[in-house]
Amino acid sequence: VVGVNGGGKTTTVGKLSHRFASQSGAKVMLVPGDTFRAAAAEQLAAWAERSDGVMATYKEGVKPGALCYQAVDEACKMGDVDIVLADTSGRLHTNCDLMDELVGVKRSIGKRMAGAPHEVLLVLDGTTGLNMLNQAREFNTSVGVTGLILTKLDGTARGGAVVSVVDELGIPVKFVGVGEGMEDLQTFDPASFVDALFPASDTDAKET
Repeated sequence: VVGVNGGGKTTTVGKLSHRFASQSGAKVMLVPGDTFRAAAAEQLAAWAERSDGVMATYKEGVKPGALCYQAVDEACKMGDVDIVLADTSGRLHTNCDLMDELVGVKRSIGKRMAGAPHEVLLVLDGTTGLNMLNQAREFNTSVGVTGLILTKLDGTARGGAVVSVVDELGIPVKFVGVGEGMEDLQTFDPASFVDALFPASDTDAKET
């Protein structure tokens, strides 16, 4: 799970864990790959507890690539883990060094399990506006984004700029975050999304 700072990645990872566990009974391992933010591991551990997930073994000072490799290895050895969700540090898409680090994280995961990661989900803040297209371009070029998660749609933000991302890059929107609660990560419904972007006026409703 990748994205810039403040987009809601860690919270989204927790909500995904809850969704997979509650809807399909999957056993989920959460990986605190955000090694830049001091409280990230503790926040993720709280989400793991709330969602009945398991935390990957974590040691301070371990580089994110090595941490993710070890987590996948741990999950494989446990034998009963169905899904591994790896949180990552927020990074500006314009910072080449940090983007290169992310490429290394993906490569490390693939070294332990061929074909992994099976999904690279980009979290986009719905309040961002058209800058989300620039973010998506750079993250997609670096790590091959397979799906989008649009967050912070619980206020006035409608996230309409994501249409440009889907149009140009062909990456599907998979989930939308509409609040802070455990259940507030919803499967993306295009019709409902368009209705929210262009709400019918009272006049339109009467004519309909």
